[in-house]
This record gives sequence, C-alpha cells and structure tokens, in this order.
Amino acid sequence: MLDWFSSHGRKDLPWQLEPTPYRVWISEIMLQQTQVAVVIPYFERFMARFPTLSQLAAADQDDVLRHWAGLGYYARARNLHRAAGILVRDYQGKLPADPQQLMQLPGIGRSTAGAILSLALGQPQAILDGNVKRVLARCFAIPGWPGQHAVQKRLWAVSEQLMAATAEFADNASKPSLIAAYNQAMMDLGATLCSRHSAACDSCPLASRCIAHLSDSVQQYPEPKPARIKPKRGTRWLLIQDPDGKILLEQRVTSGLWGGLWTLPEIAPDQTGAHWCQQQLGRAPQRVEKLADRQHSFSHFELEIFPELLVLEQHPTQIADDEHRLWITLDEALKMAIPAPLKRLLQVVVAHHHPG
Repeated sequence: MLDWFSSHGRKDLPWQLEPTPYRVWISEIMLQQTQVAVVIPYFERFMARFPTLSQLAAADQDDVLRHWAGLGYYARARNLHRAAGILVRDYQGKLPADPQQLMQLPGIGRSTAGAILSLALGQPQAILDGNVKRVLARCFAIPGWPGQHAVQKRLWAVSEQLMAATAEFADNASKPSLIAAYNQAMMDLGATLCSRHSAACDSCPLASRCIAHLSDSVQQYPEPKPARIKPKRGTRWLLIQDPDGKILLEQRVTSGLWGGLWTLPEIAPDQTGAHWCQQQLGRAPQRVEKLADRQHSFSHFELEIFPELLVLEQHPTQIADDEHRLWITLDEALKMAIPAPLKRLLQVVVAHHHPG
C-alpha cells in the first residue's frame, strides 16, 4: 500500500498541503457523506473565512451555516461550531492529541478521531471510513452489512491489526509520515480503484491477496444495507413577494431538518398560500402562481415540495423583520444560509420571474 501510494496516491488535496489538526478535522467532517471533488471548493472557501479554530469559534452560527450551505447534513456544521467553542473554552483553542478526548467533542467519532491524529500528527490510530470498510470487506471477504455491530467490530479489529503492523514496520524516524501515508492510501484506494460500483482490480496493489477478487466475488462485498422504502413527506413552500420584489424568509430552529438555515414559510400541502397570506400578513395576494413541484432526498425520507409564488400588491401589515424573519431581495436571499433545493428554486425564479 505504501509503494502504491508513493506512485499513485493523492498528495495535493488542499488539506494535505498543510495538514494541521484543525484543517484535517474540517476536511474529515466535510468528507463524511460527500465526495472529494465536491468538498474541495467548500473547504477552500470555509478555510478562507475561518482560517483558525478561534475564528470559527467566534463566528455566528448563521455565518458558519452560510459557508456550509449546499454540502448538506447540516448537523455537521452545527457540531463543528459547537466543538470549536468547547475547544476554545476547555483546550486553549487546540484539538487534543488524545483520541478519547477528541471523541467527546460533538460530531467526532472513532474513525474521524483516528484520521485527525494519524494524518495530522502521525499517531498510529486506525480508521474505518466508508472507503476503508469497502477495501477491508473485499480483501478479507468479510460478510454482512458494515452497519451491523458484529460486522463493524470485525472490521475495526482488522483495521487495528493492520495499523499495528504498519507502526511496527516503520522505524521511529519515518513512523509518523508512513502512518499518515498508509491511512491516506487506504482511503485513496477505496475512493479510486476499489469503488462501490466498479473495481479496477487489474490496477489494484492488493489484487494478489484480495479474497473477493481471487474468488470472483468483488461485488458481493460489502453487503448493502437491507432495502427499505423511504417514506414520503410533503410541504408547500410560499415564495411571497411584496411590492418591492422582496421575499419573506424564516429561520428554522437550530435542531432538526435544516436546523438554523433560512427557508420560505411552509404550510401543509392541503392548505392554500392565499389563506396563509390573509391570516399572517393581513393581505391577500394579487397573483398566485404554482411553480414546478420538486423532490429532495434525505437519508431517511423523500421530501415532496409544492412551491407557490404569491405576489402582494400592498405591503403586509402584520409581519415585519425580526430576529428570525426577513424581507429580503432575491439576490440577497441567494447569499443567505439556505438549503440547496431552495437555492435552486430561487435561481429559477430569478431567471424566469419578475415581481409585479
């Protein structure tokens, strides 16, 4: 793996060029559930805005979410912000070098702690992200879905044995760099050659000892998560424009779906936006236009979105700006911390619709 990484591994990713614990931590959180190519521009913008841990801790959560918007799984961003505050308060603004202390922080699990300590500090810590799980499951023909406790326990045992062997193989002078290279190599192999839907076994450095390859059963490992039909939920989004062309945004509570982000007012699909406007704004809309339905997939359900454009001829009498509500232009709204499906909707409206 070390020989393969030397020739074929990725060594110029932004967080690798200066692998401080802070930068590795941010990258590892962003890379959860998200591919490298998607993460790179987000990472660079995030680090430009929050170059140090103390600056992240001092920032408003809304600013953090705005720089995260589009990456999804927003609890990751809220956890980053919370953890940064804890680190400034309790750890002099530095990530601890102890895995157990790291795992006490919001959003840092066993594998993320191992990645931070091995990639940034060269500690012999095992990792087990999705790519490494797939490589190990295939190489050692480990049956079962990795989300099952027994399967995960076995994968961790293998990962720890391999890390111990790597640490034993290296001399003291080269140990930190080789440990970091080995873990990065395992992640790179899973991300490039040993991917979920295709495996380039002819180019794989482990082909001669991979049980799944030798038994022609690569696609059987790891076993997929047991199939489950996602439930569907529906919501009606109200894109309300006042006579100045401004729209109403509301900030969601900090927990739950899109926590802390700014969204449009929402009602049940069987309710009407015109009635909501009359009740909440004291004005009936001059025009109501049904916009194209949208669907957004979450890990545990499908959200069906039924958006309406409601144009007011007169300014509302009952809702003004406050801490959690804003009348804002479309261009300004696109710069707010808004969910990806809302950003796409607003972009369509900017391109095709005009107030009045």
